[in-house]
Parts: sequence; C-alpha cells; structure tokens
Amino acid sequence: MSGKILIIEDEKAIVDILRFNLVKQGFETMEAYDGEEGLGLALSESPDLILLDLMLPKMDGFDVCRALREKDPVTPVIILTAREEENDKVVGLELGADDYITKPFSMRELMARIKANMRRTVQQPPRGKIGENCLVVGDLILNADSCEVFHRDQPVQLTAKEYELLKHLMGHPDKTVSREELLEKVWNYEYFGDMRTVDVTVRRLREKVEDDPAQPRYIITKRGMGYMLKS
Repeated sequence: MSGKILIIEDEKAIVDILRFNLVKQGFETMEAYDGEEGLGLALSESPDLILLDLMLPKMDGFDVCRALREKDPVTPVIILTAREEENDKVVGLELGADDYITKPFSMRELMARIKANMRRTVQQPPRGKIGENCLVVGDLILNADSCEVFHRDQPVQLTAKEYELLKHLMGHPDKTVSREELLEKVWNYEYFGDMRTVDVTVRRLREKVEDDPAQPRYIITKRGMGYMLKS
C-alpha cells in the first residue's frame, strides 16, 4: 500500500518510530512537531492521511482537527493520544476525526487502522453528473462512482468514514444494522474500536444530512439494536 501520511507529533522518538515503520510499509511521510506547523502542512500538502497527537505545542490537536475540518472535510484523521479519558476520545471524534488510538499502541494495530481509514483516490466527474452506480433514498443521493453525496440537490461534504457509513446504511434501507456490523463493514474487520465510535459518527452524519438532527428523518436509532436508514 502507498500514500502520503502526515505525522503531527512533538515527541521525536515516536516520530522516528512511526516514520521508520510507515516507510517500511511503502508510505511517504511528512512530519510536524507542533500544531501550527502540522495544520499548515495538512492544508498545503494534501496528505492521504493524518496521524494527530492531542498534546502539542502552539496549537493542540483538538484545535488542529477543528480548523482542518473547516477547510478539509475529507482527509482521514487518526488521533494519537496518551489520554485514557473517554471524553477526550469522544471530543476528538465529534470534531471530525475518523479514528483514535491510545498510546502505547502496537504497530500492527496502527497499520491496520491506517489501511482501514486510508482515503481512496477518485477522479471527480463534472458536478451534477449522476452516474448509474447511485443510491437514492428520499432526498438523499449517493453517487458511488464519484463518492459524492447530495441532499435536495445540494452537495454534502462528508469525511471518509461518514461517507462509508452512509453508503452502508443506504445500501440496506429499512434494515436495522447493528453497531457490530458497522464496525466490521465501515471501519474494517481489523478495527479494534468500540461502539462509541459508531454513535459519534452517526451523530456527526445526522448534522449534515438531516433537517432536524434531534428528530431524524433518515437515520433512525433502534434502541439496543443499532441504526436503520428509513426510506
């Protein structure tokens, strides 16, 4: 597998270990040792994936993720954190991160998450051209050829995981899909996560495709079972 990965981490020993293992796996790397530099590289160099530490000088990882998502809703972000607090993980996901991993972590686990989150490169067709490979539910249109989503003919900017989550739900309309299935199909079978990741991503997705996220029309919670995309 190949691609360009941006490492935003202030501990040089961790950067060196990450760079060595990523290059060994065929990736190209860029490194930033503070949040301001990392945000600048993220916006100017268009990496395929970002590894983002939370505790950074000049600008912490939360602020980096928030600022990045204002201009780039697509590039996958994996948060690297030494914090065990549940709230930090949830806040990172709510700000638009696709995944998180808690230090210390194994390189095998990190590589599995990188491969599961790596953005696919697609050639965008002219805006408004809807191909044959589309999913349509109500006012939602998902064009699987261009990886575009429209709500009432207006484009919706989604992160990679938000897109994959919506695609899976739209592919199974009116069917209750368990959180376990979503972790397997959307986050990849090698994903070592928990159910909160699904819940937070669903909440983010509702904010983008629902008129009233508090009373969703499309993505319905089936308490104790999972989620359903209502047609």
